[in-house]
Order: sequence, then C-alpha cells, then structure tokens
Amino acid sequence: MLELFLMMLCGLSSRVLAKDAEAKGRFSSPVLDVSDRQLVLEKDQTLQLNCRGRWELKWDIPSDVPKGYSGTHVEISRCGKQAVHYCSRLTISPVLGQHTGSYRCRYVHKQHKFSSVYVYITDSQRPFVKVQTEIPDVVYIKEGQNLVFPCRVTNPHTKVSLIKFPSLKLETDQRNIVWNSRQGFIIRSPTYFYIGLFHCETVINGTTYTNKFLTHRPVNKIQDVYLNNTGSVQALRGEMLALNCTVTAEWNSRVSISWTYPRQANSTALISRRITRSRTNMVFYSVITIPKLRKDDRGVYTCHVASGPAKRQANTSVIVYDQPFIRLKHRESPVVQAYAGQKSFRLSPKLRAFPEPEIIWLKDGRVAAEQCSRYHTDGYTLVIRDVAEEDAGVYTILTGIQKFGLYRNLTLTLVVHVKPRIGEKAVAVQDPGTVPRSSRQALRCTSYGIPAPHMRWLWQPCPPKGLSPARLA
Repeated sequence: MLELFLMMLCGLSSRVLAKDAEAKGRFSSPVLDVSDRQLVLEKDQTLQLNCRGRWELKWDIPSDVPKGYSGTHVEISRCGKQAVHYCSRLTISPVLGQHTGSYRCRYVHKQHKFSSVYVYITDSQRPFVKVQTEIPDVVYIKEGQNLVFPCRVTNPHTKVSLIKFPSLKLETDQRNIVWNSRQGFIIRSPTYFYIGLFHCETVINGTTYTNKFLTHRPVNKIQDVYLNNTGSVQALRGEMLALNCTVTAEWNSRVSISWTYPRQANSTALISRRITRSRTNMVFYSVITIPKLRKDDRGVYTCHVASGPAKRQANTSVIVYDQPFIRLKHRESPVVQAYAGQKSFRLSPKLRAFPEPEIIWLKDGRVAAEQCSRYHTDGYTLVIRDVAEEDAGVYTILTGIQKFGLYRNLTLTLVVHVKPRIGEKAVAVQDPGTVPRSSRQALRCTSYGIPAPHMRWLWQPCPPKGLSPARLA
C-alpha cells in the first residue's frame, strides 16, 4: 500500500514539474495576444494590446506617441489560475497616423526579453509618419554602413519614389536600393553619388506629399596633432604660459579640442579657438593661456582631439621655477685630457640654468673663437677640431643672465698628449758606415713627446762573418 502511495505521489510530482517547466518555457519572454507581426488600423480607431508574462511588464511605444497623450492607458494585473503571472493591457484611443511604429512588451528587469508588433495607422492625408517642414532633415553617409532615408509610411501599401534633386527618379532594385515601409529607402552601398538633396514622394488622391533629406558625409580623419612646445616647457613663477595645440584634418571635418592640466578645477586659464582652411585641409587651433603661473601649475598639459570615433592627443610637461638660477660645475675633474691628432674634442662642463644664459669661452684669458678658426661653440660646449699641441691651456666658460644680474664662471685645464717621436729617425741613413776598432764614439738620440718620454738604449750585436742578419735570425 505504501509503495502504491509513493508511486502516485511521484507521478503527481512529475506532472506538476512538467507543467511548471512548460509554463517557464512558454513565458521566458512575454506573450502578446496577436497572431501576426503587424496590425493595420485606421485613424481614430482604438488600439488595444494585451501582454502576459512571468515577471513585471513594461511597454515601449513609438516616440511619436507623446508621453502625456490623454488617449494612452495601461492596466496592470495579476493573472493565471493562481495569479502567478503578470498581465498588462495597453490602450490608445484614438490612434493617429504619427502613432505608426513598433509596440513592444518587455520584462522590467530583462530588457532583452520582449515581444513586439508593428502597427500601421492609415491616414490618407498623412501618408508619411513624419510631417516635415520646408527644412530638409540631415542624414549621414558613414563608411561601411547603409544609408537610410527614413520616410516611413502609415500604410504598408503606399507607393513611394526616391528622387534626387532636381528630378532624377531612382528605381528600387531590392539589391542596392531597397524600399521598406517601416524604415524608408535603404541604400546598401552608398557612393559619392548620394551626396546631395533627395526626397521621398508619393501621390494620394491627386495630392503630392514629400519628405526631404540632405545627405552629409562626415569626415573624421585627423591628420596631425602637435603642440608649439615639443619638449618640456620651463617658466618662472608669475610669468605667462601659452600653449598652442594645432590640429590638421580633412575638409568637412568637425573637430573638438579639450585640455586637461594640473589646476583645471579652479584655474584662471583662458582657452581660445580658431579655424582656418587651406587648399587641402582644415586647421584647428586651441590656445590655453595662464596669465600668471603658480608653483602648482607645473605638471602635464594634454590636448585631446576628437572627430567622431577618431581620437588623438599630444602633451607636454611644464616646469615652474621660483627664481632664475645657474648651476655650473666640472663633470669629473678640472683637468681634462686630449690627444694631438684627434678629429675633435669637446669641453663640456655640467650646466643647468634658467632662463637660457649667454655663453662665452676664453682660452688663456682671451676669447677662444677669436684665437683660432678650429674653435666653435655648440650650445654651451666648446668644440676643438683637429686637436693640436698648441690647444693645451686654461679654458674658462663665462655664463650670465643679464636681465637678473646672475653670472657664473668655471675654469678647466686642457692637457694635450703628444705621441713620442725620435728626431734622428727622420734623417737616419741606410748605411751607418764603419768606425775604427777600439775607437770611442758618441751616439745621440733626441726624442719629444707629452708627457716627456722615457728612453732606453738596446744593443744588437753584428752577425758572425759570412752570416747575414736574416740567416742569423
């Protein structure tokens, strides 16, 4: 008996679970009480849609139905045998031609779960959903996307023509030019031919109705972005800072330029903009100016450029000093060494200064550049070309910022090494000659070099009679 009861209980549980699973599967998305995906009503009739689902429901209706439209009503209730479902009824009365569009019932917390129906509200005096003024609407041609002329109609059977100004009628081929009563004319591969003025046209009871469109091809290519200061910018506190961001872009581009900088939240920075056109491109300028720099204005200044989806940026670092300065010292030692015959040699002490100081190099108390054409300055470095012995001496760098009465000097001693050489070697004869045996002879060796060379005498005995030096070796 117990076994029979358990079997009956299991069977009942299985049927309940099956029904529950069926109910869950059925209402995974809300269900509308319509058998077709579109409805056709006439103007001034009543639209009523019922929706049922497992969770709380919400209606999305065409934007041309005003939110405060008095003819719109929504009734919400719990429904089903045990009131486990949610039901919602949408009523719009009277309906108008501009109410044509998609009506969607969805779950409040699951927006991707919905059911929809497209409703046409026919109106012989309003064939297009949108009644247009004389000003054409702008539609955009975007690379890789369809071009759509959105002349939706209130009756799915309305015959509409697409005309390019002034009177070129474009035939639909359902391949490149497609007509869709819910969207309008769709151009699948728009070319430059579709730049201009177009209109959709239909004739109802002898009256011509149109929707006009002006196509625009937005250009988003940013060619270059650069600042007037490519490296870091150095300035004194209290001075004015001006940074210019220059952007070049293609014709018809629309570029927005913005700045981020250290004291942006409460800064007194001024930003001015200007646009010029050349024969090949557009040039946009944005100048940020800080009249009086403060210490906390130091940091990174970034120019952000956007043109549609295209984005670029350029930045620079600003260093703010409290006062002018010159810091000058030797790199390693006050004595530096070079070698005669070197292609070039650079005298380059460590120097940091702001603002940029004036530089003069002296050699042995006289202006170096006036003494020899082989001397020239490169920045604050003195370059000596084709180093010679006479380049040795005492060099002094004079630095000064006259505006602030700031001066610093530094002295270096240059030692030029000269390779040792033997004077007699240049005039030596091939045959030294013969001298009497047991006679006394003096041999002279004269050498020169810097530093002074060390000399050492070596004696090589003559080979035995009959042996040449080569055989002896």
